Amino acid sequence: MDSHAEMIGETSISLEQMLVAREQRVARQAVALARFGRPLISVTVVIPGPIKDGQLPRRLMTQALRELDALAFRRGWSVLSHEALWQETGPEALYVIDTDAGTLKSAAIELEDRHPIGRLWDLDVIAPGTGSLSRRTLGLPPRPCLVCPQPAHVCGRSRRHPLEELLSTLRKIVHEYDLRTAI
Repeated sequence: MDSHAEMIGETSISLEQMLVAREQRVARQAVALARFGRPLISVTVVIPGPIKDGQLPRRLMTQALRELDALAFRRGWSVLSHEALWQETGPEALYVIDTDAGTLKSAAIELEDRHPIGRLWDLDVIAPGTGSLSRRTLGLPPRPCLVCPQPAHVCGRSRRHPLEELLSTLRKIVHEYDLRTAI
């Protein structure tokens, strides 16, 4: 078994499967926005390569869910709806939270940037009638690549870094987190 399979799982996902999963996620988001009329956070994990499910992605998602629950509790926000899906295309979750979208996006960015494994979470905030809020809408630069300081979307599109380099960086982030939390 190669190192990717050991870390993630064994089932490779095709581009078509990922596109179908994305379409289904967008449909669930639209239903939640229409039903609740409040902003939502769509949660996925950053797992490069064709294998998206397994022990590590589920562990990353579980920690993201804990952090989002704690954030809502600390801020006194009502969670109007919450669902998590554990799929072969990768775990994903949807939270509908009763607060304004800008505040929610700022808090999501803070989690992504400050939590030791937050770089491995993708916390998209979507507002009713407005759509997805970007870091740019808050005057912030885009997320950096896992490996270098370039914007992640630039490196991702150009496939600048080999898969093994990306996975090695991911393993390092998780290992450093494990060392911190073992104390």
